[in-house]
Amino acid sequence: MARSAINAKFCTSADFALQACSTMLNHSHSLLADIVLSNLDQDRGNHSAVHYGEETWTFGDLSQRAGSLGAYAVSTTDPALRVGALGANHPDWVAAYYGISASGRQLCFLNHRLSPLELIEQINRAQVGLLILSADELARIEPFFDALERQVDLCLFGQALPPTALEDICDKNQSPQVPTWLMFTSGTTGKPKGVLLSHANIYASLRSAQHARLVGSADIYAYPFPLCHVAGYNVPRLHVAGRPVVLFPQFTAPVFIENVERHHVNSATVAATMLASLMQHLEAHPDDIARLATLHSLSYGAAPMPTVLLEEAREVLGLTFSQGFGMSEMAGNALFLDAAAHERGFTSDPSLLSAAGEPGPGVEAMILDAEGNPAARGLSGEIAIRGAQVMVGYLDDPDATAKAVVDGWLHTGDLGRQRPDGIFEVIDRLKDVIVSGGENVASLEVEQLLRSSCPEILDIAVIGVPDPTWGENVCACVVFREGQKLNLDDIAERSRDALAGFKLPRHLVVLDALPTLHSGKVSKAELRRWLSANPEQLGARRGRSASS
Repeated sequence: MARSAINAKFCTSADFALQACSTMLNHSHSLLADIVLSNLDQDRGNHSAVHYGEETWTFGDLSQRAGSLGAYAVSTTDPALRVGALGANHPDWVAAYYGISASGRQLCFLNHRLSPLELIEQINRAQVGLLILSADELARIEPFFDALERQVDLCLFGQALPPTALEDICDKNQSPQVPTWLMFTSGTTGKPKGVLLSHANIYASLRSAQHARLVGSADIYAYPFPLCHVAGYNVPRLHVAGRPVVLFPQFTAPVFIENVERHHVNSATVAATMLASLMQHLEAHPDDIARLATLHSLSYGAAPMPTVLLEEAREVLGLTFSQGFGMSEMAGNALFLDAAAHERGFTSDPSLLSAAGEPGPGVEAMILDAEGNPAARGLSGEIAIRGAQVMVGYLDDPDATAKAVVDGWLHTGDLGRQRPDGIFEVIDRLKDVIVSGGENVASLEVEQLLRSSCPEILDIAVIGVPDPTWGENVCACVVFREGQKLNLDDIAERSRDALAGFKLPRHLVVLDALPTLHSGKVSKAELRRWLSANPEQLGARRGRSASS
């Protein structure tokens, strides 16, 4: 039940001041607040900036609320302390993006999916002096305030504050090179690190994204990720072009469909888990396909997108796609696979659909071998990125900063290769490569193959589990579609022609859902911890001979 894709009308200097957007992004002296103020200067103060349910904020509304939050931060918080934001998506998050940064304070992004004690630890570590948060989050963490190392002032989302114009509190004397945002990593390899990003880092990231994700003159964009995630840079990406962002507290397929229909959304960013949930919902409720009639393009990132899922969404919804590869330390995405490359992937070169893309403007990328030297094209190694969007550093951790950024090159921790055509591919996270009997197994390769050969699988994460003989065994953690199921022998039979014997799963763990991070990525670290504590869940190991 396919429909034709709606052609995007892209922003040009003639019809929507793209030249002005480009000029703004190429001036590293700009502060984040200038994005909002520029819209006021261009008489877009009455244009929509944020849609949230039935509520709409214009750029004028956003400017005033950002000014009020910034003024409140100045009046309550010592300049040496930071301002934290905590809670599900809300327009005040966006106002804090701009207003706190404008005031010269640093905004600390706090993840509401953490436990209260984890949040208290980050509030202490970040030296937060003012917390802007939802009433729900206040009720959840207030019982643990005894563990705070200093007094923290509070401001609830939506709390009435004296009206203040953003330009009146904007500290133009602050350097664009000093940190303005602090966000913590997912902590998949240990204690979460605090990533410090400057105005200049964020502007450079927006400039890179502009290359592959041009904003159309009529675009209305849905943002389903938590605003505490680095993907939140997509909000100023739309605002640079004067276009609105649609927010909702949490992604579910029905909520996404409702917002697309209500606000005539035509573009959005999703994670693989979100798109899988949407397609599963549409399979069960095909009448809802018509409610997505305005949606013409999806961008994705956070984790690799299964090609079978891309093909299904293209067939059912007629969508075009773009992909971004990035991380908190890059202030967003640095490599991009645009819509034209995806179309080539669908029609002539399927391998493109699993590629990461090419560097955006101002970005350099290379593959490093095990000794840290540049690797030839086609050989695998660690992906390294250099450019103005690479972070200032890690909070209070010069050793980790020096290890991560060497001669300006950010070591991403991702194993990849560069194709002959120059496009970069991600093979796996280095920490997720499984070493079984001396052979390296890329978990992403196994996941992609099993998705293709076993349509009964709704979601999958492949991890390594300890084995006394082989070091590690391949374990498939699987969510099956409703009413469908396979066993290990079924999976092996369907996959053995495409996968070497040592890559075939030796264990199968069936789950109702996979654990995810706030970014939408599957948390393989959580799966490993859970299986380590519950080894009986692995069940019997499928046999393996020395020759397999």
